[in-house]
Amino acid sequence: MKRGKLGLLAIVLAVVGLIGGGSVLRGWYGAGPLAKPTAFIVPDGSTLGSLALKLQKDGAIRSALAFKLHARLLGGSADDIKAGEFELPAHASESQILALLAEGETLNRFVMIPEGMPSIMVYDRLMARPLLTGPVAVPKEGSVLPDSYAFARGEQRAAVVARMQAAMARVVKQAWAGRSPDTVAKTPEEAVVLASIVEKETAKPSERPMVAALYSNRLRKGMLLQADPTIIYPITRGKPLGRRIRQSEIQAVNDYNTYAMVGLPRGPITNPSKASIEAVLHPAKTTALYMVADGTGGHQFAETLEQHNANVAKWFALRRAKGEL
Repeated sequence: MKRGKLGLLAIVLAVVGLIGGGSVLRGWYGAGPLAKPTAFIVPDGSTLGSLALKLQKDGAIRSALAFKLHARLLGGSADDIKAGEFELPAHASESQILALLAEGETLNRFVMIPEGMPSIMVYDRLMARPLLTGPVAVPKEGSVLPDSYAFARGEQRAAVVARMQAAMARVVKQAWAGRSPDTVAKTPEEAVVLASIVEKETAKPSERPMVAALYSNRLRKGMLLQADPTIIYPITRGKPLGRRIRQSEIQAVNDYNTYAMVGLPRGPITNPSKASIEAVLHPAKTTALYMVADGTGGHQFAETLEQHNANVAKWFALRRAKGEL
Protein backbone atom coordinates (compact mmCIF):
# COMPACT_ATOMS: atom_id res chain seq x y z
CA MET A 1 0.00 0.00 0.00
CA LYS A 2 1.29 3.40 -0.85
CA ARG A 3 2.55 5.66 1.89
CA GLY A 4 -0.29 8.20 1.36
CA LYS A 5 -2.98 5.58 1.71
CA LEU A 6 -1.37 4.19 4.87
CA GLY A 7 -1.37 7.64 6.42
CA LEU A 8 -5.02 8.14 5.57
CA LEU A 9 -5.96 4.77 7.12
CA ALA A 10 -4.12 5.67 10.32
CA ILE A 11 -6.03 8.95 10.53
CA VAL A 12 -9.36 7.17 9.97
CA LEU A 13 -8.60 4.58 12.66
CA ALA A 14 -7.60 7.30 15.10
CA VAL A 15 -10.82 9.19 14.45
CA VAL A 16 -12.87 6.02 14.91
CA GLY A 17 -11.02 5.36 18.15
CA LEU A 18 -11.71 8.85 19.41
CA ILE A 19 -15.37 8.57 18.52
CA GLY A 20 -15.63 5.18 20.21
CA GLY A 21 -13.78 6.43 23.27
CA GLY A 22 -16.04 9.45 23.44
CA SER A 23 -19.07 7.18 23.30
CA VAL A 24 -17.70 5.09 26.16
CA LEU A 25 -17.04 8.18 28.26
CA ARG A 26 -20.50 9.56 27.57
CA GLY A 27 -22.06 6.25 28.51
CA TRP A 28 -20.08 6.10 31.74
CA TYR A 29 -20.26 9.73 32.85
CA GLY A 30 -23.37 10.98 31.03
CA ALA A 31 -26.80 11.46 32.62
CA GLY A 32 -28.75 8.26 33.14
CA PRO A 33 -32.42 7.50 32.44
CA LEU A 34 -33.83 7.76 35.99
CA ALA A 35 -36.45 10.53 36.05
CA LYS A 36 -36.59 10.76 39.86
CA PRO A 37 -34.68 9.49 42.93
CA THR A 38 -35.27 5.76 43.23
CA ALA A 39 -34.63 3.19 45.95
CA PHE A 40 -32.45 0.32 44.74
CA ILE A 41 -31.66 -2.91 46.60
CA VAL A 42 -28.36 -4.74 46.19
CA PRO A 43 -28.85 -8.39 47.22
CA ASP A 44 -26.12 -10.27 49.05
CA GLY A 45 -23.64 -11.92 46.69
CA SER A 46 -24.35 -9.64 43.73
CA THR A 47 -21.90 -9.86 40.79
CA LEU A 48 -21.24 -7.12 38.25
CA GLY A 49 -23.37 -9.03 35.74
CA SER A 50 -26.35 -9.60 38.05
CA LEU A 51 -26.12 -6.02 39.29
CA ALA A 52 -26.10 -4.67 35.72
CA LEU A 53 -29.19 -6.71 34.81
CA LYS A 54 -31.04 -5.50 37.91
CA LEU A 55 -30.09 -1.87 37.23
CA GLN A 56 -31.38 -2.19 33.66
CA LYS A 57 -34.62 -3.85 34.83
CA ASP A 58 -35.18 -1.06 37.40
CA GLY A 59 -34.60 1.61 34.74
CA ALA A 60 -31.40 3.01 36.26
CA ILE A 61 -29.23 2.29 33.19
CA ARG A 62 -29.99 1.83 29.50
CA SER A 63 -27.96 -1.30 28.84
CA ALA A 64 -26.61 -3.96 31.17
CA LEU A 65 -24.07 -5.03 28.55
CA ALA A 66 -22.79 -1.48 28.07
CA PHE A 67 -22.63 -0.93 31.84
CA LYS A 68 -20.46 -4.03 32.31
CA LEU A 69 -18.20 -3.02 29.41
CA HIS A 70 -17.81 0.54 30.66
CA ALA A 71 -17.15 -0.62 34.24
CA ARG A 72 -14.41 -3.03 33.11
CA LEU A 73 -12.78 -0.54 30.76
CA LEU A 74 -12.79 2.30 33.30
CA GLY A 75 -11.82 0.41 36.42
CA GLY A 76 -15.14 -0.37 38.09
CA SER A 77 -16.01 -3.73 39.67
CA ALA A 78 -18.53 -5.31 42.02
CA ASP A 79 -15.85 -6.30 44.53
CA ASP A 80 -16.54 -3.41 46.89
CA ILE A 81 -20.29 -3.17 46.42
CA LYS A 82 -22.28 -3.36 49.66
CA ALA A 83 -25.50 -5.28 50.05
CA GLY A 84 -28.39 -3.11 51.19
CA GLU A 85 -30.81 -0.45 50.04
CA PHE A 86 -29.59 2.74 48.38
CA GLU A 87 -31.25 5.82 46.92
CA LEU A 88 -30.10 6.49 43.36
CA PRO A 89 -30.33 10.19 42.39
CA ALA A 90 -32.35 11.28 39.37
CA HIS A 91 -30.35 10.99 36.15
CA ALA A 92 -27.43 9.33 37.96
CA SER A 93 -24.66 8.31 35.58
CA GLU A 94 -23.29 4.78 35.44
CA SER A 95 -20.15 6.04 37.18
CA GLN A 96 -22.17 7.67 39.97
CA ILE A 97 -24.27 4.56 40.46
CA LEU A 98 -21.32 2.21 40.87
CA ALA A 99 -19.53 4.64 43.21
CA LEU A 100 -22.68 5.05 45.33
CA LEU A 101 -23.20 1.31 45.65
CA ALA A 102 -19.56 0.86 46.67
CA GLU A 103 -19.01 3.88 48.91
CA GLY A 104 -22.41 5.44 49.70
CA GLU A 105 -24.56 5.06 52.77
CA THR A 106 -27.34 2.51 52.74
CA LEU A 107 -30.88 3.76 53.29
CA ASN A 108 -32.15 3.41 56.82
CA ARG A 109 -35.78 3.30 57.88
CA PHE A 110 -36.75 4.28 61.40
CA VAL A 111 -39.17 2.98 63.99
CA MET A 112 -39.81 5.36 66.87
CA ILE A 113 -40.68 4.09 70.34
CA PRO A 114 -42.08 6.97 72.42
CA GLU A 115 -41.30 7.31 76.11
CA GLY A 116 -43.70 5.22 78.14
CA MET A 117 -44.89 2.96 75.31
CA PRO A 118 -45.76 -0.47 76.77
CA SER A 119 -44.37 -3.58 75.15
CA ILE A 120 -47.65 -4.74 73.63
CA MET A 121 -47.73 -1.47 71.65
CA VAL A 122 -44.04 -1.85 70.71
CA TYR A 123 -45.03 -5.23 69.28
CA ASP A 124 -47.95 -3.69 67.39
CA ARG A 125 -45.70 -0.97 65.95
CA LEU A 126 -43.11 -3.47 64.74
CA MET A 127 -45.72 -5.74 63.19
CA ALA A 128 -47.19 -2.73 61.34
CA ARG A 129 -43.87 -2.07 59.55
CA PRO A 130 -44.19 -3.96 56.23
CA LEU A 131 -40.50 -3.51 55.41
CA LEU A 132 -39.55 -5.59 58.45
CA THR A 133 -39.75 -9.36 58.27
CA GLY A 134 -40.24 -12.37 60.49
CA PRO A 135 -42.15 -13.03 63.70
CA VAL A 136 -41.34 -11.53 67.07
CA ALA A 137 -42.66 -12.08 70.57
CA VAL A 138 -43.99 -9.25 72.71
CA PRO A 139 -40.84 -7.95 74.43
CA LYS A 140 -40.56 -8.29 78.19
CA GLU A 141 -42.08 -5.20 79.78
CA GLY A 142 -39.46 -2.64 80.73
CA SER A 143 -36.77 -4.19 78.52
CA VAL A 144 -37.03 -1.75 75.58
CA LEU A 145 -35.41 1.69 75.63
CA PRO A 146 -37.69 4.34 74.11
CA ASP A 147 -35.82 5.89 71.18
CA SER A 148 -35.70 5.96 67.36
CA TYR A 149 -34.16 2.88 65.77
CA ALA A 150 -32.88 2.54 62.21
CA PHE A 151 -33.60 -0.62 60.29
CA ALA A 152 -32.92 -1.88 56.79
CA ARG A 153 -35.55 -3.13 54.38
CA GLY A 154 -36.13 -6.82 55.02
CA GLU A 155 -34.48 -6.85 58.45
CA GLN A 156 -35.83 -9.29 61.01
CA ARG A 157 -38.14 -7.79 63.65
CA ALA A 158 -36.39 -9.88 66.28
CA ALA A 159 -33.08 -8.20 65.39
CA VAL A 160 -34.60 -4.75 65.90
CA VAL A 161 -36.01 -5.76 69.30
CA ALA A 162 -32.59 -7.12 70.27
CA ARG A 163 -31.06 -3.68 69.58
CA MET A 164 -33.78 -1.99 71.62
CA GLN A 165 -33.17 -4.30 74.56
CA ALA A 166 -29.40 -3.98 74.33
CA ALA A 167 -29.81 -0.19 74.45
CA MET A 168 -31.95 -0.44 77.59
CA ALA A 169 -29.45 -2.79 79.23
CA ARG A 170 -26.62 -0.32 78.58
CA VAL A 171 -28.60 2.65 79.95
CA VAL A 172 -29.63 0.78 83.11
CA LYS A 173 -26.10 -0.48 83.75
CA GLN A 174 -24.60 2.99 83.34
CA ALA A 175 -27.29 4.73 85.40
CA TRP A 176 -27.08 2.15 88.19
CA ALA A 177 -23.32 2.57 88.43
CA GLY A 178 -23.76 6.32 89.02
CA ARG A 179 -26.79 6.10 91.32
CA SER A 180 -27.27 8.40 94.30
CA PRO A 181 -27.29 6.98 97.84
CA ASP A 182 -30.73 8.60 98.14
CA THR A 183 -32.37 6.12 95.78
CA VAL A 184 -34.81 3.67 97.32
CA ALA A 185 -34.13 1.06 94.61
CA LYS A 186 -32.18 -1.92 95.91
CA THR A 187 -31.52 -3.44 92.47
CA PRO A 188 -31.46 -2.25 88.85
CA GLU A 189 -34.69 -4.21 88.32
CA GLU A 190 -36.44 -2.26 91.10
CA ALA A 191 -35.20 0.98 89.56
CA VAL A 192 -36.84 0.09 86.23
CA VAL A 193 -40.13 -0.88 87.93
CA LEU A 194 -40.33 2.38 89.87
CA ALA A 195 -39.22 4.36 86.79
CA SER A 196 -42.10 2.84 84.82
CA ILE A 197 -44.55 4.24 87.37
CA VAL A 198 -42.88 7.66 87.29
CA GLU A 199 -43.06 7.59 83.49
CA LYS A 200 -46.80 7.02 83.54
CA GLU A 201 -47.59 9.44 86.36
CA THR A 202 -46.33 12.73 84.91
CA ALA A 203 -46.39 14.38 81.52
CA LYS A 204 -43.83 16.98 82.60
CA PRO A 205 -40.20 15.87 82.30
CA SER A 206 -39.16 18.43 84.93
CA GLU A 207 -41.42 16.72 87.49
CA ARG A 208 -39.86 13.27 87.22
CA PRO A 209 -37.34 13.65 90.09
CA MET A 210 -40.11 15.00 92.33
CA VAL A 211 -42.54 12.19 91.49
CA ALA A 212 -39.75 9.66 91.96
CA ALA A 213 -38.99 11.17 95.38
CA LEU A 214 -42.64 11.08 96.43
CA TYR A 215 -42.99 7.38 95.66
CA SER A 216 -39.61 6.69 97.25
CA ASN A 217 -40.83 8.37 100.45
CA ARG A 218 -43.97 6.23 100.42
CA LEU A 219 -41.96 3.05 99.94
CA ARG A 220 -39.72 3.92 102.89
CA LYS A 221 -42.74 4.51 105.11
CA GLY A 222 -44.52 1.33 104.01
CA MET A 223 -47.41 3.34 102.52
CA LEU A 224 -49.50 2.25 99.56
CA LEU A 225 -48.16 3.81 96.38
CA GLN A 226 -51.70 4.28 95.01
CA ALA A 227 -50.56 4.85 91.44
CA ASP A 228 -53.51 4.72 89.03
CA PRO A 229 -51.50 3.28 86.10
CA THR A 230 -50.81 0.15 88.18
CA ILE A 231 -54.57 -0.47 88.27
CA ILE A 232 -54.84 -0.22 84.50
CA TYR A 233 -51.85 -2.38 83.55
CA PRO A 234 -53.33 -5.81 84.44
CA ILE A 235 -56.47 -4.89 82.47
CA THR A 236 -54.94 -3.60 79.22
CA ARG A 237 -51.22 -4.44 79.47
CA GLY A 238 -50.56 -0.72 79.29
CA LYS A 239 -52.85 0.31 76.46
CA PRO A 240 -55.22 3.23 77.19
CA LEU A 241 -58.22 2.16 79.25
CA GLY A 242 -60.57 4.47 77.38
CA ARG A 243 -62.85 5.03 80.37
CA ARG A 244 -62.77 5.89 84.06
CA ILE A 245 -61.39 3.31 86.49
CA ARG A 246 -64.12 1.34 88.25
CA GLN A 247 -64.31 0.98 92.02
CA SER A 248 -64.04 -2.80 91.64
CA GLU A 249 -60.76 -2.33 89.74
CA ILE A 250 -59.36 -0.07 92.45
CA GLN A 251 -60.05 -2.82 94.99
CA ALA A 252 -58.79 -5.67 92.79
CA VAL A 253 -56.04 -7.74 94.36
CA ASN A 254 -53.25 -8.70 91.96
CA ASP A 255 -49.50 -8.36 91.55
CA TYR A 256 -49.69 -4.84 90.09
CA ASN A 257 -52.45 -2.85 91.79
CA THR A 258 -50.69 -0.55 94.27
CA TYR A 259 -54.03 0.48 95.79
CA ALA A 260 -54.35 -3.06 97.17
CA MET A 261 -50.72 -3.91 97.99
CA VAL A 262 -47.74 -2.36 99.73
CA GLY A 263 -44.51 -2.07 97.77
CA LEU A 264 -43.66 -2.19 94.10
CA PRO A 265 -45.59 -4.14 91.46
CA ARG A 266 -44.17 -7.47 90.37
CA GLY A 267 -42.67 -5.85 87.27
CA PRO A 268 -42.62 -2.72 85.12
CA ILE A 269 -45.89 -1.35 83.77
CA THR A 270 -44.29 0.22 80.68
CA ASN A 271 -40.92 0.88 79.05
CA PRO A 272 -39.50 3.86 80.95
CA SER A 273 -37.28 6.52 79.46
CA LYS A 274 -33.68 7.12 80.43
CA ALA A 275 -34.85 10.33 82.17
CA SER A 276 -37.29 8.44 84.40
CA ILE A 277 -34.64 5.89 85.33
CA GLU A 278 -32.25 8.72 86.21
CA ALA A 279 -35.00 10.38 88.28
CA VAL A 280 -35.47 7.23 90.36
CA LEU A 281 -31.73 6.91 90.89
CA HIS A 282 -31.35 10.65 91.63
CA PRO A 283 -34.64 11.67 93.30
CA ALA A 284 -35.40 15.20 94.41
CA LYS A 285 -34.90 16.09 98.05
CA THR A 286 -38.41 16.42 99.46
CA THR A 287 -40.66 14.99 102.14
CA ALA A 288 -43.74 15.10 99.90
CA LEU A 289 -46.09 12.13 100.17
CA TYR A 290 -49.09 13.24 98.13
CA MET A 291 -49.82 14.73 94.72
CA VAL A 292 -52.82 15.67 92.64
CA ALA A 293 -53.18 17.02 89.11
CA ASP A 294 -53.01 20.80 88.75
CA GLY A 295 -54.69 21.16 85.36
CA THR A 296 -51.51 21.92 83.41
CA GLY A 297 -50.26 18.35 82.96
CA GLY A 298 -48.32 18.65 86.21
CA HIS A 299 -49.10 18.16 89.89
CA GLN A 300 -49.48 19.91 93.22
CA PHE A 301 -47.37 18.19 95.87
CA ALA A 302 -48.06 18.03 99.58
CA GLU A 303 -46.32 16.75 102.69
CA THR A 304 -49.45 16.24 104.79
CA LEU A 305 -52.90 14.80 104.13
CA GLU A 306 -54.45 18.12 105.14
CA GLN A 307 -52.46 19.97 102.48
CA HIS A 308 -53.29 17.27 99.96
CA ASN A 309 -57.04 17.51 100.63
CA ALA A 310 -56.89 21.26 100.05
CA ASN A 311 -55.11 20.67 96.72
CA VAL A 312 -57.72 18.06 95.76
CA ALA A 313 -60.50 20.58 96.49
CA LYS A 314 -58.80 23.08 94.17
CA TRP A 315 -58.53 20.42 91.46
CA PHE A 316 -62.22 19.54 91.66
CA ALA A 317 -63.17 23.24 91.63
CA LEU A 318 -61.09 23.69 88.48
CA ARG A 319 -62.78 20.74 86.80
CA ARG A 320 -66.24 22.02 87.74
CA ALA A 321 -65.34 25.40 86.26
CA LYS A 322 -64.42 23.65 83.00
CA GLY A 323 -67.68 21.70 83.00
CA GLU A 324 -65.93 18.35 83.47
CA LEU A 325 -67.94 17.47 86.58
